[in-house]
Amino acid sequence: MTWSFGRALGASSYHTWKKIPSKTGYDIRVASRMNLNDPGEPLGAILCAVSSIWLPVSHTVLFDFLRDDNQRNEWDIMSNGGPVQSIANLAKGQDGVNTVSIHTMKSKDSMWMVQDSCTNAYESMVVCARVAVTTMQSILAGCDSSSVSLLPSGFSILPDGIESRPSVITSKADKQSWENGSLLTVGFQILTSDTPTSELSMESMESVNTLISSTLQNIKRGLQCEDQ
Repeated sequence: MTWSFGRALGASSYHTWKKIPSKTGYDIRVASRMNLNDPGEPLGAILCAVSSIWLPVSHTVLFDFLRDDNQRNEWDIMSNGGPVQSIANLAKGQDGVNTVSIHTMKSKDSMWMVQDSCTNAYESMVVCARVAVTTMQSILAGCDSSSVSLLPSGFSILPDGIESRPSVITSKADKQSWENGSLLTVGFQILTSDTPTSELSMESMESVNTLISSTLQNIKRGLQCEDQ
């Protein structure tokens, strides 16, 4: 799932990005593709939108904020402010931080969310995809998952590599910090049509524009750095 998200954010001569106007001042870029036969993704026209910003928040604090169930309703507009609860958690190492988890969302009774959280000293990622409850239950019961189509969205977090000012937010709020800030890239993918030959509409562009702008504003508000 994380590999699929990273591939969607990549650029090439066949996968180019176009800048779209943003009412909030964010640099938002979009790319579209047609999935004709890949069973790992929904068939049809897929729109991917991305934006990157710098935040005066340490790499680890930002990662913990985005993967925390208790704080998710502060930034995730798809949850409609409702609670998110983890019902399964699979560690990918001994540190307990790199995990794959399954979450329920009160606002989406027919859908569960799979989240892949991974981090190291150089990059962190929080990648999510919504899956039908019946599909996930069959996978947990041992059925083949290779034909399940996912459309992951999420975040890539990079330390900025610059010795920061003391204003950078860290987990040690009572101490002056010289940790780095972070470069946050957010990417959303949406299925705009299940007809592969359809054209992208202005309505789809407006939807991803609003989705990214609102998410970034909510994250900055939740981290108390709205002025950045």
